[in-house]
Amino acid sequence: MLPDLNLRDTVRLRKPHPCGSYEWTVTRLGADIGLECRGCGRRVLLTRRELARRLKAVLPKESDEPKE
Repeated sequence: MLPDLNLRDTVRLRKPHPCGSYEWTVTRLGADIGLECRGCGRRVLLTRRELARRLKAVLPKESDEPKE
């Protein structure tokens, strides 16, 4: 089953995009999930079922606050 996703989450898929990047940013939520490649900026739409099959990990969010 697909884990809870939010807009601007970063996900890692099992196979790389042709540009070589494994990481994608969630840009749309609904019946289809919109993803944008972090390497080249290409956008794709995947069904929830297809994304659940291809998903390897949901990466932790990068904090905007600098650590001291």
